[in-house]
Amino acid sequence: MPARPVDRCQRPWNKGLLVGQKRPLAPQHVWSIRIRLEIARSKRDLAIFNLAIDSKLRACDLVKLRLDDICSGTNVRRRATVVQKKTGRPVQFEISEQSRNSVEAWLPTPRASGSRYLFPTRIHASPHISTRQYARLVHRWVSSIGLESASYGTHSMRRTKAAQIYRKTGNLRAVQLLLGHTKLESTVRYLGIEVDDALNMAEQIEL
Repeated sequence: MPARPVDRCQRPWNKGLLVGQKRPLAPQHVWSIRIRLEIARSKRDLAIFNLAIDSKLRACDLVKLRLDDICSGTNVRRRATVVQKKTGRPVQFEISEQSRNSVEAWLPTPRASGSRYLFPTRIHASPHISTRQYARLVHRWVSSIGLESASYGTHSMRRTKAAQIYRKTGNLRAVQLLLGHTKLESTVRYLGIEVDDALNMAEQIEL
């Protein structure tokens, strides 16, 4: 069978698209987005945004958060545990005071609707917002502060706090536990740690 001719004019699938790791948000970006959401009085989006930063959860786990995952009665917990869909393993995360306040402001809405999910949707086919809806929110948030939305995504939210923890402590094991990675190598790849990072850390140690 003759070989299929190669169409050298065919447009590559990823032409014009940014592929690979999405950037984490810088602290000033987090602050700017929070301010905009507070001014807009967007209680749901502010709760999603703050929890996404704190929890470091994958999109599929974040959108499925239930009220009883993060609440004890009428109070929002300081720490929560969920089972990750990808690994089937539990992962713990902290809920900062800022996140607790935004979640508490949003809670009356899902409770009034009778939903057991923290972020319900009006779409009858699903009891909670979809990862696609969440991705659209992330692109809207980053665009609102003048960032190039193609450079960021839902994984940017997951990476943001983890990147800051690593940058300030250099503790890969702690970041691994917080992200729920089973292998340290996954954390190294996820953070995009390069040889220069390792050498900079080594130069700070004197024996």
